[in-house]
Amino acid sequence: MPDDAAPPTARLAFDVTAADTALALGSGIVEVLATPRLLAWCESATCAVVAGPVTDGLTSVGTRVSLEHLLATPVGGRVEVTAELVAQDGRLLRFRVAATDRAGRLVGTGEVTRVVVDVERFVGRLPEA
Repeated sequence: MPDDAAPPTARLAFDVTAADTALALGSGIVEVLATPRLLAWCESATCAVVAGPVTDGLTSVGTRVSLEHLLATPVGGRVEVTAELVAQDGRLLRFRVAATDRAGRLVGTGEVTRVVVDVERFVGRLPEA
């Protein structure tokens, strides 16, 4: 990534449904956006950033996450998640993620680290179930 180039980013929007709540996902009893779903949406945004640059036979896998879920979002709310590639060191990719609601309030913020891997080699190293 050249110093003067804008960092690669992706922005995805999601509508909160009953299936996205803490109650539905088993992470609480309140019918608001669950932290595990927010995390999944943040990871989806990071995948969208690298969808183009990663070549055939390669993919990226998540290896580290730090996420602060700052604001509850009710069913019917809309969340926009932005992922920005902030560092790349060989196969290691580090992203800053942020989620906002319709009013522009910060719902969550954090960092996701992914590593580019060869799919066939990665799957070949999986332990037997």
